[in-house]
Amino acid sequence: MIRLALGGAFLLAATPAFCQAQIDACFACHGAAGVSTTPLTPSLAAQPASYVIVQLALFRSGKRTSVVMAPMAQTVAAREARSLAEAIESLAPPPAGPDTDSSRYERGRAVAARERCDSCHQPDYSGIETAPRLAHQREDYLVKALGDFKAGARVGYGEPVMPAVAKGLSNAEIGELAHYLAHFRRRP
Repeated sequence: MIRLALGGAFLLAATPAFCQAQIDACFACHGAAGVSTTPLTPSLAAQPASYVIVQLALFRSGKRTSVVMAPMAQTVAAREARSLAEAIESLAPPPAGPDTDSSRYERGRAVAARERCDSCHQPDYSGIETAPRLAHQREDYLVKALGDFKAGARVGYGEPVMPAVAKGLSNAEIGELAHYLAHFRRRP
């Protein structure tokens, strides 16, 4: 798909008209082109389509709770979810922010290696299938998501891998892992 910027709005070539209205609604909270600038609100840009579809289904079913997302997910018909998810997947990924704490980054890298995060989320943390993109995600959102998994307040999809992984992390490790992923830079 080709992205065209028109006066601050993004139109995705070959995206159905109904989908563009839904994408614009997503951008209202999740940021222009799907890159969030709102605390505790994730960036959607470049999330795998299968992951987006599953999350919409979890919100629609009530298995994931959010006073904002539950009603929004209800507006996306199951037959329209694929087009919306593919449009989101086609967006340019969020840029990495500058790493201002190299020791914290290295501690987070060690946690990611120990927990083998790259085995599900890919070596570049771009996500695949129902495993989300983690690279350059908002740090505060990653802390919240991991904390919710740890507390049992968020469900995984399929196998309960994330709740099990998160339960084994200290709060300090969650913060360091989130820092590493938010600022991830692939080494040559």
